[in-house]
Amino acid sequence: MSMDYREYILDHYRDPRNYGKLEHPDVHCEDSNPLCGDQLGIDLQFEGDRVAAVRFQGRGCAISQATASMLSEMIEDKSIEEVIALGKDDVLEALGIPISPARTKCAFLSLRVLHRALAIAGLEHPPKKTTKTSKL
Repeated sequence: MSMDYREYILDHYRDPRNYGKLEHPDVHCEDSNPLCGDQLGIDLQFEGDRVAAVRFQGRGCAISQATASMLSEMIEDKSIEEVIALGKDDVLEALGIPISPARTKCAFLSLRVLHRALAIAGLEHPPKKTTKTSKL
């Protein structure tokens, strides 16, 4: 891991951006990673079609908490459409380091909670399952 990215991750872990709770969020969602004990909650407020404010709270390893901090910066003041489009590759790019398979659940916890929050708010819908029909 390069020293620059290590310091960047540790900076987000030690001094997380947007840490805390919103007084009146439009949606709140939380989840945990039972394999390692990471916990995370996200509060979102919307203004029109944009994320006006985001806060997160949680505890866990440096990767899970730093990723939540980075993701909060990535989504604030973005359109809901842009936020919905965020995926695992965006998180990995923000981290800037390769993540071992054992740490991917830590790295993607905040993304999972974010997408669940959007679904709870009725802004994101799971992809429709397609069914194959067989010819008899």
